[in-house]
Amino acid sequence: MVAWKNLDTLKSYEKLQAMKGKVDIKSAMVGEEGAARVAKYNVPMAAGMAYNFAPKQVDDEVLAVLQELADEQELVGKFEELYNGAMINTGEKRLVLHQLARGQLGNDVIDKGVNKREFFVAQQKKAAEFANKVHAGEVVNENGEPFTTVVQIGIGGSDLGPRALYIALENWARTNGTLKMEAKFISNVDPDDASAVLKSTDLAHALFIVVSKSGTTLETLTNEAFVKNALTEAGLDPRKHMLAVTSETSPMASGPDYLTAVFMDDYIGGRFSSSSAVGGMVLSLAFGPEVFADILAGAAETDKLCCNKNICENPAMLDALIGVFERNVMGYPATAVLPYSQALARFPAHLQQCDMESNGKSVNRFSEPINYVTGPIIYGEPGTNGQHSFYQLLHQGTDIVPLQFIGYKESQIGNDVVIEGSTSQKKLAANAVAQVVAFAIGKEDENPNKCFAGGRPSSIIIGDKLTPKSLGALLAHFENKIMFQGFTWNVNSFDQEGVQLGKLLAKKVLAHDSDGALKAYSDLFEI
Repeated sequence: MVAWKNLDTLKSYEKLQAMKGKVDIKSAMVGEEGAARVAKYNVPMAAGMAYNFAPKQVDDEVLAVLQELADEQELVGKFEELYNGAMINTGEKRLVLHQLARGQLGNDVIDKGVNKREFFVAQQKKAAEFANKVHAGEVVNENGEPFTTVVQIGIGGSDLGPRALYIALENWARTNGTLKMEAKFISNVDPDDASAVLKSTDLAHALFIVVSKSGTTLETLTNEAFVKNALTEAGLDPRKHMLAVTSETSPMASGPDYLTAVFMDDYIGGRFSSSSAVGGMVLSLAFGPEVFADILAGAAETDKLCCNKNICENPAMLDALIGVFERNVMGYPATAVLPYSQALARFPAHLQQCDMESNGKSVNRFSEPINYVTGPIIYGEPGTNGQHSFYQLLHQGTDIVPLQFIGYKESQIGNDVVIEGSTSQKKLAANAVAQVVAFAIGKEDENPNKCFAGGRPSSIIIGDKLTPKSLGALLAHFENKIMFQGFTWNVNSFDQEGVQLGKLLAKKVLAHDSDGALKAYSDLFEI
């Protein structure tokens, strides 16, 4: 059994405090020393990618203490307990099994007589078989015509992850001829969201996936009713156009309202559910089950790397520990995720939820207040767009924000032009490289307005090309980074009580059971 300890009780953490500002990356990244550092601080990842952390404020001595921290906090041991079926989610008294949905690590997980690995295999098979029947024309609309569009109805983890993955692969699939169905998403309870999607959709040839683990999510059920009403007004039978992805214990799990129901599991949190039926159904319909299987294969490769106790051979754990050093020793409040790939346009939004909902906690796993900071603020946009937006603050603002770049050697589509001696893809990669170095080294100038202090830490994940497998590996890298940071901080990364309060108050407003400021604001909206 591992021991769950607060970060500030660890001897290694005390040693880390003495290393604040030890490494000056501004000088370390210059000349031959900088070139050697780039070559040295480069760790292989799954799916042919690499994690390069040369521009981080660490050296071999800092890394040695981070290794001590990983060992003292038993990070890999805690991961082993997680994938072997321990009750890691202490807040909700649940197991945490999203890794199991993409491949077995360790022992079979048996819960209440059910082999969870076999359960996930069965649900993936069910989703794949249904998708294949749709693609083969065996599942058709009332007029015997094929479905051409799939619309996912969900919010939070039922939307952000699957949407980010779909957008990441949509143009790749169009280019490779593997786009089976166009996918769209309805998430916001704002009626303008559903209305806009429905107006742009051929309802007669659309399938709608209603995604809610509990089967009671207010926004999702409201949008489901919105869609059913639109289908009925169009003279269509909603029962022949709707699917459910839910848990076996939800009210959506049975009944005549859906063509089929595929089950996710109570032990998979929404923000980690892209590997389950939540992502599997919509992505299998959009791209085919084989593409979804490749996403899972890349994620499984990453998960296996996370079993390595050596932080320099475990890129997700290394990334996590450097992040802890930056947050708890250097005192940096935020992290920017900067993918130099337009296909990853919504990936930072997914990571924002995944990270901030997981580690935005101020009590430990035993509901005791903690005396150190935890999860950082996460935000980001694709490069080079971000360069013309918020990079000004990142370069010359008063706060230092650690940066996580993502870049690829090749474009997804392969369509490019040569202008002024280089292709667009080379220009994109050159911008990523230039920004990494510019943030680290800065620039001296007699005019203070044109002076760049440098010393701004970053890392970069480099891949050959964004494919289903490399996308799965990238997704799992960040999921596991978040997990390892939660273990380090001794917080429960797998509940989300902070989501609930606003929901409860909204119900009070709608029931006209409010007073004080709640009533006053309700009156302003004429609710």
